[in-house]
Amino acid sequence: MFMAPDTEFAPWYVVKSDDKKRARLDLISHLLSKIPYEEVARDKVTLPKRQKPGDYKEPDYPFRFIPGGSQMTFCYPPRRKRGDR
Repeated sequence: MFMAPDTEFAPWYVVKSDDKKRARLDLISHLLSKIPYEEVARDKVTLPKRQKPGDYKEPDYPFRFIPGGSQMTFCYPPRRKRGDR
């Protein structure tokens, strides 16, 4: 199965996954090492002044939503109380 599609142009790699966490990290590291990367010059980031406590205003940002039935802005898992499993 590996011999036909494994070419120099599109090589296949096998990840030894006895330790799943280490295998995932090794795979991510390997994939990132295959991507050509060049340092990009960036402008210095300037942050706006902080708002005073109690005067928080929601920013008017044009969020982009994924099409679907849900109209939720953010989807966080429910918080669990201490001791809940």
